[in-house]
Amino acid sequence: MQRENKQAFTTILWDVDGTLLDFDYSMRCSLRKCFRTIGQPLTEEMIQRYNQINDGYWKRLERGEITKGELLRGRFRDFFAEYGLTGIDEQSFLREFQTGLGNNYAFVADALNTVKALQGHYKQYVVTNGVESAQQSKLNLSGLSEVMDGVFISETIGHAKPSSVFFDYCLERLEEKDKSRILIVGDSMTSDILGGIRAGIRTCWYNPGEQPHCYDYSADYEITVLPQLFEVLGIWHCVSKDFA
Repeated sequence: MQRENKQAFTTILWDVDGTLLDFDYSMRCSLRKCFRTIGQPLTEEMIQRYNQINDGYWKRLERGEITKGELLRGRFRDFFAEYGLTGIDEQSFLREFQTGLGNNYAFVADALNTVKALQGHYKQYVVTNGVESAQQSKLNLSGLSEVMDGVFISETIGHAKPSSVFFDYCLERLEEKDKSRILIVGDSMTSDILGGIRAGIRTCWYNPGEQPHCYDYSADYEITVLPQLFEVLGIWHCVSKDFA
């Protein structure tokens, strides 16, 4: 927790994967199903390696070095090549994988209670770099789409976080025009926090693993569990009974 809040917030921008929903759970469910389909074994070491390759591609997308299409195709192409997997219909595999991501979800601890407690008191929006079909499916199945006041997906906008174009698009469509009253909450320093800083809005880093600070910029606030957001907002006394 950092920097005492002097200004009342009205609007919260939420990252999804890793902040409200457990992306690792969705990814593992989908990847295992895809490998059953192609009749190949999938080990924990392979899952970890895919994670590394996938993360590298997302970081390149955030830096504007590749397109979303290059990310979607390249991560599996590299992964298959590294493990000598041949004869796979990559398009079919990718379609099944994205479908699986959208059909499997699990909430991060206290995520649903947190957003529901804020509903009606704050405007809440999703801001995500995920693939539109998968994200819309997860938001609908999880019920988050019913809680949120709007959803902004990079694939629809044509630019990904932390691009200023992405955030300009979102900010232009918010009811709140005072940037000091807008807060973004996310688990990625390179996507959510850097993007929020560039956009001129307040930032809150959700850091459940208490990762070390290794960037030349920092978030306005840092939390390790989602209910700590109520302290940032100055309303813990109003909602603490819901988290007893």
